[in-house]
Order: sequence, then C-alpha cells, then structure tokens
Amino acid sequence: MKKVLALLLVSAVMLGACGSNAKGSSNSSKKSDLVSEYSNIYITDLETLDYTFSSRKTNSDHYTNFVEGLLENDQYGNLKGDMAKSWEVSDDGLTYTYHLRKDVPWVDSEGNEYGADVTANDFVTGLKHAVDVQSETLYIVADSIKGLSDYIDGKTDDFSTVGVKAVDDYTLQYTLNKPEPFWNSKTTYGILYPINEEFLKSKGKDFGKPTPDSILYNGPFILANNTAKSVIEYTKNESYWDPKNVHLDTVKWTYNDGSDPDGLFKSYENGELSLARVYPNSPGYKDVTKAYPDGVTWSETDASTYNLTFNFNRGTFDATSKTTDKEKEDTHNAILDRNFRLAVLFGFDKKSYNAQNVGEEGANKALRNTMIPADFVEINDQPYGDTVASKLKALDSDAFGDVDLSDGQDGYYNADKAKDYVEKAKTELEAKGVQFPIHLDMPVEETSEVSVNMAKSLKKSVEDSLGSDNVVVDIQLLNDNKYLAATYQATTGQAGDFDITNASGWGPDYTDPSSYLNIYDSRKGDMIHTLGLEASAIVQGTDPSATAKKAINLSEYDALLDKAAAITDDLDARYTAYADAEAWLLDNALQVPIYAYGGTPRVTNVVPFSKPFAWTGIATNKLKYIEVQSDIVTTKQYDKAKKAWETKKEEAAKEAETTSSK
Repeated sequence: MKKVLALLLVSAVMLGACGSNAKGSSNSSKKSDLVSEYSNIYITDLETLDYTFSSRKTNSDHYTNFVEGLLENDQYGNLKGDMAKSWEVSDDGLTYTYHLRKDVPWVDSEGNEYGADVTANDFVTGLKHAVDVQSETLYIVADSIKGLSDYIDGKTDDFSTVGVKAVDDYTLQYTLNKPEPFWNSKTTYGILYPINEEFLKSKGKDFGKPTPDSILYNGPFILANNTAKSVIEYTKNESYWDPKNVHLDTVKWTYNDGSDPDGLFKSYENGELSLARVYPNSPGYKDVTKAYPDGVTWSETDASTYNLTFNFNRGTFDATSKTTDKEKEDTHNAILDRNFRLAVLFGFDKKSYNAQNVGEEGANKALRNTMIPADFVEINDQPYGDTVASKLKALDSDAFGDVDLSDGQDGYYNADKAKDYVEKAKTELEAKGVQFPIHLDMPVEETSEVSVNMAKSLKKSVEDSLGSDNVVVDIQLLNDNKYLAATYQATTGQAGDFDITNASGWGPDYTDPSSYLNIYDSRKGDMIHTLGLEASAIVQGTDPSATAKKAINLSEYDALLDKAAAITDDLDARYTAYADAEAWLLDNALQVPIYAYGGTPRVTNVVPFSKPFAWTGIATNKLKYIEVQSDIVTTKQYDKAKKAWETKKEEAAKEAETTSSK
C-alpha cells in the first residue's frame, strides 16, 4: 500500500523527471550523452528502512532502491523476474512456486558482501518479521496466504502452518486461501521482500532504523548517508545482480521545505539539482521560459489519487479556531450529515485549487473524480470507470445525473447545486440544535507557499459557494512537524487534528479494485484512521468511533466489500461488485477525489520513459533502468518518446497476454 503525501506534488516531481548534475541546454531534440549522477529534493524525512513494515511512500521511495523482491515491473508495466528467475502457478490457482536466482549476494552498508546469498528462507523470515512488528501493510496479504490470518490473530504460534515455504534454498512456495489472479503484483511490495535471518537476529530492534547499517542490500543502490532535514545519499551496489540496467553511480536528495519555489529552478541552473518543478504562477517562471522556451514538459499521471478527507470523529483539538465545546459538536454533527458533505463536494472548485500549483494551463491535467482510475481494470472489455459512473447515477440521479467522472476535468464543481445541498443540510442540522456557520479546521504546512495558496483557494470556493454565513474554512498554519503529526503521520483516528485535510492520498498495491477500496473497511481498513475512525478489529476495548460509523452507515460499505471479495471465479462480476462499492463511497462523499499524482510542469534531464512503469507496488520511484542525459529534455523529444513508448507498451501487453494464454 502506498499512503502518499500531498506535499510531494507541490515541491517534488515524479522520478520520471530525474536528471543529471549538468546544466540543461535547450538545443537537444534527441537523447544526448548520458551521465551517472542524479540529484533531487525531498520534503519528508526517511523514518524507517524496515521495508516489510512501512506503508508510507516517503519511505518506500527510498528502500525500493535498496532491497528487491521476487518480481519487478519493466518500462512497459509488465512483471518480470527479479529475485525469481521463473515461476509457475498450480491449475487451481492456489499455489505459486518461484525459482530464485542463485549467487545473488547480500551486501552491507559499506558494499562488502555479507557472506550469504538471497535464499528462499529469507522470504519466509521477511514475512514472519512483518507479523512480529505488526506491519502497517499486513492487510495486503493477511487474508491471502493460507494460515496467515490465524497466526496474526494468535490462534496459533506455529509459523510453519502459514502458507509460505522454502522448498529448498532456491525454491519458494506460497499457498493461498483462494485464487488471486493479481497475486504476482503483490510480490512487488515490501511486505513480501526478503530478510536475512542471521542479520535480523544480530540487529534485534535496531533492524530497519533509518541508518545505513540497519539493513542488508540486494538492490541496485546502498544508502550512504541519511541526515534529517539535510541530505539522503546513495551509492551504486557494485555486487548487484543486474548491473547492465543500472545507469547511475550516485544519488543525492536534498531537503527542501517548500518556502522558495523559484529556488528550485535556480538550483537546477546552477547544477545543484538534476531536475526542478517549475511554477507558472511564480515571478521566476519567466526566467524558465526565457532560458528554455521548449524545455518545460509535464509529468504523466499515475494511479495514485489525492483527496480531501473529512474527520468523522475528531479527538484532538490542538490546531483549531474553535473556542467552545458547542462549536466542536456542531462541526462534528455537520460532517456526519451527507447533505453537508455533498455541499462541500459541489462547492469545491478543484481546477482553481490545482491552478495554484501548476497554473491555469495545466490546472485540469491531473484532476480526478473517482478514487480508482477509470481504466485501472476492465469490465467486459470496457473501462471499469464506465460501470462506476452508471451505478453512481442510479444511486442518486439528482445529485450525480449530470456529473462527468472522467479524468482531466472537475466533474463536481457546481455552486448552485452546492447551495441547494447546504440548505438541505442546514434544515436537518438546525432541527437538531446545530448553529451556523460551521467552522472547518484545515491544517496547512506554513512554509510551503504553494500549499498555503491552495488552501486559500479551497477556502474561497467553498465559502463563496456555500456562503460564509453557512461554512467557514479556518486555515491552521503549522510548522512541518506539527502538520505531519496532525495529518499524514497520525496513526490513529483520534490523533488526527483536523476537520478537513488534503494531506494525503492513496496508490494501489496490486491490480484489483480492492487495493483501493479496502482502505476504508471499518473493521480493518488501513486508511480508516484518516477519516477519524478506528479499525474495529484492532481496537482494544470499546471502539470510540462506533457511533460515527453508524451515523454514516459504514456497515453498508463493508457489506459491499464482502460481496465483491467473495467473487473469485469471474473477474467481470468481481469488478462490477467493486464498482457498487466505489459508487457508494462517492455517493456518500466520505472523501473528495481531487487529482492524480503527476500532471506537473518541470525541467528535467531524464531520458523520457526509461524508468519502470507500474500502476501498483512501490516501483514508481525505482531508479533502476533510468537513463540520464546531459542536456534538458525538450518538448519535441518528450512527445516523440511518448508516442514510441505507447506503441511498445501496447505491443508488450499483447505479447504478455499471448504468453500467459499458452
């Protein structure tokens, strides 16, 4: 699972936009000489290297370069062998057997070979460790691998009953509870990565700390330095098994707090950065277009979706403008009201909001109106999103009959409709004693100029649409640590210190709609806490959010998830059932989809489309395969490369389909 941080879209760029230390030249229309250095910025410190534990993209962006699992994605999105050189699946779809590469060494933080190769037992050790540390990512596999759920729940203490087995040193076998056609895509996630048992024992609780010597490495790079709010550096793993596909020798990430957007381009110009986000609204943008009139390209969007979430049971009020318990209770009751949430949904001008980040020209590029991209999977050879749209209209034609859910435009914004729904909500809530206006606290990272402007845009459109006598958005300016603690890094519903937040989003772990929709399962959803709710399966004692869950009818959503999950023999029927669940989620406006990851302008020296491509897993920011050129990528070069990549991707998909059908 990938919990993604919204600030990444404000300051950073996708790894598809990496480059060299060389200053760009606007004269290049084809790939120039390659270089071996890469430098970028980061905005959130690396918290852990325990790749079997963390769900946060701000961690996995790094450790995906240090440790590798069974399979990986190539540049066209196809799964290929990584630690596994081959594999087969039993006829009943329940047993996956992987044959590992031999002579792949573990190395330490100094690049010295540890004295042991990667073996099948390392994968067994990795999964057991994930359970021992109560991994944030257990739900990806807990119900998939035979016996694992019982071991997690303490019904047995014998890990040998779990369906993962080292048949011999280089043969690994998983036994599943039910067929999962998407199982192989799960192997690209950290929870199924290997850990050397001897090294794990030697480190004890220090395993996975954010220091170079806390893990062993079998991936293309080694962490050389991690200094908080300063720098993160990698060096190439000289013992890596696939050196021909590693084109970088050194990697450097420099901390950036977002306070000087134009400074990124200046650093790029000075050779201090290999790439730079550029900001069409900033005073310095004229310098960008003057220096490189054909050098601003736009990153592609991916499967991650950022959203605006409501806190349905707020338990922390450190960052608030509310002064009385009555104000807190009034806001709580308003958020529980569907008509109030629909008013916010229709009153939020997402195009203007995104324009604060990327300018008017690109304001629509990344906008998304669903949680799951329309073409993530297909139903009867048609985009999954078509079925979601028809089911949403069927649920409430008055609200959604004229809504266009396609990407690249704001399908919801309608000030007149917002006014209608806030009046409906006001009638319902005033009958319960709620007083207006409703105040909504929204935390914002105070040093990020663009983030503050985006929050101001949201405030303006919501208050203009609903009326400031009905709703007031109170922007809470917080420093970096307090902002993250109140939002992205809050690990329980009660710890979330907000009424609404745009702090995070979600990227899928495997190619099935459940990878998105299960996150709001009221019993064990991994992101249920971002709604101010607790997962009932892990609550000790009374669930403090039980009343709120009942008020928003979340059990209905759980039932739809269960119905879909039970269908394993017909993918069209399974995906249709999940479309019912997503339509319910949108109809009840539990969260507001805003935009996809990507769709941002940049100057860059990366060879276009040389990076791995994947809808799922943690390969999005993998530096393997990436080639970096000495000159800037021009729009002509980028467009030509995109056309060629799309053709090759389609050919590769057909070839993979033909191979799998044999």
